Amino acid sequence: MISRAGFVAVVGRPNSGKSTLLNTIIGENLALVSHKANATRKTMNFIISHTNKHHEQCQIIFVDTPGIHKKEKLLNQFMLDSALKAMSDCDVCVFLSAVGDSLKYYEEFLNLYPKKHILVLSKIDTITHKDLAVEISKYQPYAERFLALIPLSTKKNLNITQLLDSVSENLPHSNALFDEDDLTTHTMREITKEMIRQSVFENLSDEIPYESDVLISSFIHKQNINEIFAKLYVRKYSQKIITIGKNGQTIKRISMQARQKIEELLQERVFLKIDVVVNKDWLNDIKTLKTLGYHIDKSTK
Repeated sequence: MISRAGFVAVVGRPNSGKSTLLNTIIGENLALVSHKANATRKTMNFIISHTNKHHEQCQIIFVDTPGIHKKEKLLNQFMLDSALKAMSDCDVCVFLSAVGDSLKYYEEFLNLYPKKHILVLSKIDTITHKDLAVEISKYQPYAERFLALIPLSTKKNLNITQLLDSVSENLPHSNALFDEDDLTTHTMREITKEMIRQSVFENLSDEIPYESDVLISSFIHKQNINEIFAKLYVRKYSQKIITIGKNGQTIKRISMQARQKIEELLQERVFLKIDVVVNKDWLNDIKTLKTLGYHIDKSTK
C-alpha cells in the first residue's frame, strides 16, 4: 500500500539530460529527447512506484520541465513560466547539472528556488573518478542548500536507485494520487504530438525544429488500427519545402519514424498522416499557441 506520494519537479538548463533521465526511470521513451537544446516545451508528468530502503511504498510523479532559459518569444515565455510553476507547486525539486557545467546555472536556480532540493550531477560516465571528485567539490560551498548531492549516469544506470530513495524519503505521507498502473497523466494525443516532434528533431536541422510545432487534428481508434491526422506548423515556405523534401521523402521519413514510436507504445497498428502548414506568426500569436496547447498569460505578454 502506498504510504508516500507527491510531485517531483526535475529542472535544469536546456539539454542537461532531464528527459533522458526520466525515460530511463520509467523505462519508456515518453519524454522528448534530443541533442538539441530546448526540445521540451511543456511540463509532462510521469508516474512510477518505488519501494525505498525503509521499505516504504511510494508513488513518485516526476514533472519533466522545459530548460530554464531567457524569455524571447511568447513560446519561450510559456516554457519558462511552466518550469517556474512546476518548481513552485512541487513537493520535491531535483536540479540536474551536467558535469562540466558552469556554476552560474546552479546559482541562477538558487536565486529562483529558496527551498532545499536534491542536486543531481549527471553524465558522470564521461569523466574520470578524479575529475568527478573535483566536480563534486565545486558544489560543496552550497551544501546547506541541498538535501543530497547524487552523481549519476543514465547511460550506465549508476545511482538511479539512490536518487529514487532520496526523492521518496522527502515526499509527504499520502495515499496514491493516481492509478498505480498509469505511466503518465497525459493523453495519447499529447504523447503522439511529442513523438512526432521528436522525429522532427531527429530529421531536420538548423532552425526548423525550433520554429515548428505539431497539432493533432484527429485521433480515431478503430477496431484494427489507430488513424492519426496531424498538422506540422512551420514559419516559412522555404521551411515547408525542406520539411517535405524531394519527392516527399523527408516528411515520409518523419512520419514513418513517428508512426513506429507510436505503434511501439500502443502495441497496435497506426496510420499517420502529417500535413505541413505555413504560419509565419505562430510563435508569437496567442490564439495559435493556445490551439497548440500553450496557454499564455496575457498579463505577462
